[in-house]
Amino acid sequence: MAKDIHWVSFDKMESFMRDVFIGAGVPEADAEICANVLIAADKRGIDSHGIGRLKPIYYDRIKEGIQNPITDFEIVREGPTTAVIDGHDGMGHVIAKRSMQMAIDKAKEYGMGMVAVRNSTHYGIAGYYPLMAIENDMIGITGTNARPSIAPTFGVENMLGTNPLVFGMPSDEEFPFFLDCATSISQRGKLEVYDRAGKEIPPGWVIDQDGTTRTDTHQILQDLVKGTAALTPLGGIGEEGGGYKGYGYATVVEILSAALQQGAFMKGLLGFNPDGSKCPYRLGHFFIAIDINAFIEPAEFKKTTGDILRALRNSKVAPNYARIYTAGEKEYLAWLERKDKGVPINPALQKHIIEMKAELGLNQYNFKFED
Repeated sequence: MAKDIHWVSFDKMESFMRDVFIGAGVPEADAEICANVLIAADKRGIDSHGIGRLKPIYYDRIKEGIQNPITDFEIVREGPTTAVIDGHDGMGHVIAKRSMQMAIDKAKEYGMGMVAVRNSTHYGIAGYYPLMAIENDMIGITGTNARPSIAPTFGVENMLGTNPLVFGMPSDEEFPFFLDCATSISQRGKLEVYDRAGKEIPPGWVIDQDGTTRTDTHQILQDLVKGTAALTPLGGIGEEGGGYKGYGYATVVEILSAALQQGAFMKGLLGFNPDGSKCPYRLGHFFIAIDINAFIEPAEFKKTTGDILRALRNSKVAPNYARIYTAGEKEYLAWLERKDKGVPINPALQKHIIEMKAELGLNQYNFKFED
């Protein structure tokens, strides 16, 4: 890590984020949920979705009046194994956690549960919610649409969100199978990490209106909002690398995040009114919980899952590579590396933290980078 990186303990950073949410008008119990979701990302090395998102995604949007700090969680429709929720532009983390808990509770009684959500907001690290299912010996699945940024295969217009499709399954190892990734090659949050570090992105991640790949990170972030640049789907440009697969999966998530709950989709998620003024993003999510015990003893499931993961990691390694990983392992290794060090805070994040601290009068927090 560079010399200008400062480390802040997880407990201190989570407490600070909670107090920032409270200062922005979020009720204390909800603020604790929001902070816990964000710190879960930092603990796992997913820096695109932790403290780095606090100011631009949540704090600023609440200040701008396009996100409600107080969450009105409305059950629109409910059956034994299903529910439809309207979040009324409240805190996405709170809406998502309650929705996944509903799916888990239904799965405990009936074997499976699914909850579809409309009019929500950014819900943080998507993997947080399948991990809730894993803690209950269940398989967890979630997805969410997002403001348009991916161009369809053979297109250049940003139509679909980065639309993660996320799975979590328990194993008999120290870490579960945990697959949390966007349906684009990279996501907006990772571009923000590159931008804070002053780095250009690799070729192939983003195309312009001519279909030409671009690497100028800072300008790309602005052009994604303008609609003059677009992320490429998993598989990349065209069909040769399988870009149609990422495009197809992104569409699956878009449908499940909108059609079941009569929610907004694609251009309806831009966050702008026709007159150009900002408005809520009105995102949709879905949450699925599957009770393993309805199929097999959880211990047997975990053993088979572990055997599959171990066989993959123990298979023949390609030349010039040290080893093979399975999904969820790198996040676990990041936790082992960070558990005694905390969250790495670069100069751009330091500036955000100092700004929020001053605006909210959170003088009880002293950070080394302020010295």
